[in-house]
Amino acid sequence: MSASFWQVAAAPSLDDFAALAEAAFAGLPARFRQMAGEVVFRVDDFPADDVLEDLGLESPFDLTGLYQGADLASRSVFEATPPARIFLYRRPILDEWVERGDVPLGDLITHVLVHEIGHHFGLSDDEIDRIEAG
Repeated sequence: MSASFWQVAAAPSLDDFAALAEAAFAGLPARFRQMAGEVVFRVDDFPADDVLEDLGLESPFDLTGLYQGADLASRSVFEATPPARIFLYRRPILDEWVERGDVPLGDLITHVLVHEIGHHFGLSDDEIDRIEAG
């Protein structure tokens, strides 16, 4: 790419990023999407300060995604549960994408999204890591 391209290039906006996340979700296998159910997806620039504090994180760049809600294994038909939510954090994901330099942005967004959906299914970080390692 020419040097002039980088003079006019801009990071994807929140709306652009949400469109990338929607495309990532749409590209997942139909059964996987169906199992995800009524999860609400949201894209923010950074996690809220209280989230960082609750997780003991010092930098907002330390968190690329977050699952909030009762996972599928913990739900009961006898209790009303608020909708599960998955947050994708644009700036930390973009930062990781630039640092890595070896993966397309859409692939990284898909990775974070699938990781958080794994939490929705009741999987721990260790279980998700083992699955990803193959």
